[in-house]
Amino acid sequence: MRIAIYGLGYVGLTGAICLASEGHEVVGVDVSEDKVRRIMAGSSPIKEPGLDKMLADALAKGRLRCTIDAADPVRSVEISIVCVGTPSAPDGAHNMRDIAEVTRQIASAARSIGRKDKLTVVYRSTIRPGTIDGLILPICASSLGDATGVIDVVYNPEFLRESTAVKDFFHPPKIVVGTHDGKPSAPVEEMNRNLDAPVFTVGYREAEFTKFVDNSFHALKVAYANEVGRMCVTLGIDVKVVHKIFISDTKLNISPYYLRPGGPFGGSCLPKDVRALQHISNDIGANTHVIDALMRSNDAHKHFLYSRAVQGLPPGAKVLMLGLAFKSDTDDLRESPNIDLARKLIQGGYALSIYDPSLKAEHLIGQNLGYAFSHLPKLPDMLVSKEVAENESFDVVIDANGAARELSLKSANVLDFHAL
Repeated sequence: MRIAIYGLGYVGLTGAICLASEGHEVVGVDVSEDKVRRIMAGSSPIKEPGLDKMLADALAKGRLRCTIDAADPVRSVEISIVCVGTPSAPDGAHNMRDIAEVTRQIASAARSIGRKDKLTVVYRSTIRPGTIDGLILPICASSLGDATGVIDVVYNPEFLRESTAVKDFFHPPKIVVGTHDGKPSAPVEEMNRNLDAPVFTVGYREAEFTKFVDNSFHALKVAYANEVGRMCVTLGIDVKVVHKIFISDTKLNISPYYLRPGGPFGGSCLPKDVRALQHISNDIGANTHVIDALMRSNDAHKHFLYSRAVQGLPPGAKVLMLGLAFKSDTDDLRESPNIDLARKLIQGGYALSIYDPSLKAEHLIGQNLGYAFSHLPKLPDMLVSKEVAENESFDVVIDANGAARELSLKSANVLDFHAL
């Protein structure tokens, strides 16, 4: 198939490269000329295991090209997939500016070139229920005029986890397809034919709500586990023993994922989707008190970990943090709780060094770059090599991503925040 991907971030670029590996002809579209140049030169602008080799293969076989021209692919592709960001707005809702603009560009291009064949436009960005009916379809109708029938809109959310995104692309937990009549979309079925997962074909709103339900539940699990963990630490109870007992019950309890006491939740999805769900709840008067408490509980855990890290430390103590990104094997710093911890340590007057092998300050781009330097403007000076991390003496080492087991640390005082 001929497929266009709009937005070459963690979701879009992974999808583009994975689809190209299946033999599809893929055109990637992004507003960043620098990002497009880097991808076409064979350098992935994001850190994701396995992606560099797959990118090189896709380029060598001529299955992937990238452009900044949003109208360019509309003439020839069968499917356009929209993966642009929906970051949090000041009120907690998702910012839909990029979604609206890309929709307008695709629809306007379809009309200006006089496209006759049906173009399936698939949205994978997380969007509020009712967005397709209330925003996307009206933009299409306004831009297309009499040619409205040329575009078929589908909502097909992604379920990718950073650092395992390639594996998750080919082995998703489920496939959700939202259409105007709740019936299958033939082009999307063809695109997904190599994927082995339960398929749910539903209406737009049910599909749109799926990611909110999933991500808020993941956040709930993390917050609940960490609250239990904080109680265990305070009461002198072995957290690992309690966790082992709890997850052994797969009849009444649930899987162990996200239920291990450890670090706070963060990243590009869970915090913004929880805030957006809170905004929706307040907007409709649903009184969702449990969901409303998630961010406060997560913030409380951040402070708990900071207090534990600095307990007994003298002013100006040398601190080494292992891991700054919200997850190991990725360089995504957006809403990483480790950045909050680093900022607190600096404000507390401690001498902070950071070792994160997946992170290179000069390679950060876009929102990732802005988020990092707005919170840690001296980040490049704090990043240290493996040799420094292993050979220098530190008053405390904070293992935020589980890297301590792979290092020969000189410092003996290691706090494992990967698991309380």
